[in-house]
Amino acid sequence: MSSSSSGEMVFVEHTKGVNGLPKVILREVRGCSAEVYLYGAQVTSWKNEHGEELLFLSSKAIFKPPKAIRGGIPICFPQFGIQGSLEQHGFARNRHWMVDPDPPPFLTCSPNKAFIDLILKHSEEDAKIWPHRYEFRLRVTLGPGGDLMMTSRIRNTNTDGKPFMFTFSYHTYFAVTDISEVRVEGLETLDYLDYLKNKERFTEQGDAITFEAEVDKAYLSTPTKIAIIDHERKRTYELRKDGLPDAVVWNPWDKKAKAIPDFGDNEYKHMLCVEAACVEKPITLKPGEEWRGRQELSAVPSSYCSGQLDPQKAL
Repeated sequence: MSSSSSGEMVFVEHTKGVNGLPKVILREVRGCSAEVYLYGAQVTSWKNEHGEELLFLSSKAIFKPPKAIRGGIPICFPQFGIQGSLEQHGFARNRHWMVDPDPPPFLTCSPNKAFIDLILKHSEEDAKIWPHRYEFRLRVTLGPGGDLMMTSRIRNTNTDGKPFMFTFSYHTYFAVTDISEVRVEGLETLDYLDYLKNKERFTEQGDAITFEAEVDKAYLSTPTKIAIIDHERKRTYELRKDGLPDAVVWNPWDKKAKAIPDFGDNEYKHMLCVEAACVEKPITLKPGEEWRGRQELSAVPSSYCSGQLDPQKAL
């Protein structure tokens, strides 16, 4: 628990992380914490009151611009995936953000003390690859109970009268004990685009999503709440979202894991990406318009018994 020289609790600490990159540590009274790098405005750690890490960060993650950090919660903007001349998942995740000197006032009337406001604006360099002016404001909040909240506000500040379009994702890497013992609930019966099959559209048939091979799917028009159940750890992650209609589910499995240089060969067993996203229908903003999207994560003890998953264990 961090405290100042006067003995008072420090809710927000500005410090340096790997390779001297500036980062912010958020702490709450019960002992939970989160770490946010200004590089990419990326949450790289989220721990509960027992100090257990809830996000996956690769042991091979490279904290060196311009490479994005592998794990945590990268932000995909102004695009999710690959299209046009922009790099995969856009540029927000490998830009240096600033602490927002002037956050919108009505955001600050919450009782939470552990939060940071960051801002990213267009640069002349970025304008060459994405010719728009914008302001992207992000607030990362750690609630007293350990919930992690991220609120994004993106405004079109073009002076040429032109609207712009974007897709978006909070590319959240959850830490799981064993991917083969994980199930995701809340996406049953929904349509999805399968990125392993050229974005072909299918309908989910299972009563829950389980994992035994590579998966890369964008579920469409999803509910505001999704549950990720880690049977081995008897823990359930709850993802709640607003302004983000879709949900991406990704695990590279063994072959692709070996092909990713900043990812350990066997690390796919201990992570699962479930992402609040807007991928199917891009968001359009006219000059002066603002979009807002938020994601809230919590981790709760799971009453579900892992024996129900494997008939051998139930015997």
